[in-house]
Amino acid sequence: MTWVYLFLAGIFEVVWSCTMKISNGFSHFWWTVITFIGMTISFGLLSLSLKHLPLSLAYPIWTGIGAIGSIVIGVMFFGDKLSVLTWFFVALLIVGIIGIKLTGGH
Repeated sequence: MTWVYLFLAGIFEVVWSCTMKISNGFSHFWWTVITFIGMTISFGLLSLSLKHLPLSLAYPIWTGIGAIGSIVIGVMFFGDKLSVLTWFFVALLIVGIIGIKLTGGH
């Protein structure tokens, strides 16, 4: 269940980062509310995962899920444009997250 908590925490990190963008600097009330709800859920789930996972494993995976998810959402829904070289580094990020998971010992 610990890994489920961590994965969901990463998903909610994507939620709050995207809704923070939509809130336009916290100037749209309901998007701001959703942002803070997403933050609360994300941090809460991360906290639950940290009961059983070391910080050095959980935190980079959490931020990696959030980073990769935000990149994908940015490209798909916000019109972000990434160069081929940037996609290469995104792929390295994915490989790094998988490597951390596989070698983290949990």
